[in-house]
Formats: sequence, C-alpha cells, structure tokens
Amino acid sequence: MMQQYFFSMTVSAEQCQRFYRADTKYLLVTADDGKKIQLLFKHFRPYIDSLGIRGRFRLTLTKEAAFIGLEKIN
Repeated sequence: MMQQYFFSMTVSAEQCQRFYRADTKYLLVTADDGKKIQLLFKHFRPYIDSLGIRGRFRLTLTKEAAFIGLEKIN
C-alpha cells in the first residue's frame, strides 16, 4: 500500500541557488500531519521557476518509504 503526504512549500530563488552550489542535497519538509520528511532536492527541480519553489505538493511513497513520486497539486 502506498503512503501519501501533503505539504506546502516556499523556497526563494536565492535559496534554490544555494542548493545548486552547495553540497546540500536534501530538503526537510513537514507534512500536514506533522511528520518530517527528508527529500532529495532533485525531486523539486521540475517545480523551480524564477521565484523559486512555491506551492502545494503530494508526495507518494511505497509502504517501505521508497520514493514513488512528487506532484505539485496547485
């Protein structure tokens, strides 16, 4: 059975640039249920625009917590 988590995220364009330049590879998000989840920054790359990353997302994981997908839902 898959697990789904919903969260909102705002990361400025400047902060996104730091992820590209630095050794930092992960973002820590807090799902609506309060669970903290560490995700690879690369999963957010399709959602970066001139303002950075903004929006509401759905994260889908396997029951073993392996990444299936990240989808922007607004």
